[in-house]
Amino acid sequence: MDGALTVGQVADELGVTVRTLHHYDELGLLVPSGRSAAGYRLYTAEDLQRLSSIVLYRRLGFGLEQVGELLVADGAARIEQLRRQRDEVRARLAQMTGLVDAIEHALEAEMTQRPATTEDLRAIFGDGFGEEYQTEAQERWGHTPQWEQSRQRTAHFTPGRWQEIKDETEALEQAAAAAVREGVDPDSPHGREIAERHRESIEVFYDCSHEFQVGLAQMYLADPRFTAHYDERQPGLAQWLHDAIVANAAR
Repeated sequence: MDGALTVGQVADELGVTVRTLHHYDELGLLVPSGRSAAGYRLYTAEDLQRLSSIVLYRRLGFGLEQVGELLVADGAARIEQLRRQRDEVRARLAQMTGLVDAIEHALEAEMTQRPATTEDLRAIFGDGFGEEYQTEAQERWGHTPQWEQSRQRTAHFTPGRWQEIKDETEALEQAAAAAVREGVDPDSPHGREIAERHRESIEVFYDCSHEFQVGLAQMYLADPRFTAHYDERQPGLAQWLHDAIVANAAR
């Protein structure tokens, strides 16, 4: 049989396995048109065309029995079968879409109700919020009532709440940086308003008096890491924020 292909060649050309071709032969779905002298299956161009139809129908979700019916059906019957298959697929798609929505709602509920993990916090705040940071913070402030109060308040903070805190802190620091760029006096109403927003942001974690806030402001200048954090956002921001906090506390 000139131009006929062996089972291995057909498998390579159409992307099906040899085992699948043997199975189709056993079912009578695709019986090769010839055999070699050694008894090997040989497939003609017509066989390949039939196989292409089988592969197409299988990809459209038809079972093997349905594929067999489609191969012998006339055009009108095939159209009707395809329409029914389309409607069934649409129905399944609607069900799967509903399932995805249900999973999304369940995931959102889980994320908004469960306390944040260390991995959540690292994802929100970056690698700086790691074990080294937490260990140092506990060694430095773990004996204080503010630490205990913060621990109790944040124990049930969800990832969503931590994201809100990050966004609020970002907005506060942007406002302070803009004030520095615009030459706002730290002891002006706007400067003191930013200082008060800063104090309120601290009170999310623990009670923060104006006196205690001044102590934090002094740390922003004494600890190079805090100074760098603010001054990288806007040169002079650490000093400006310190002065605004001191001015607000003096009122």
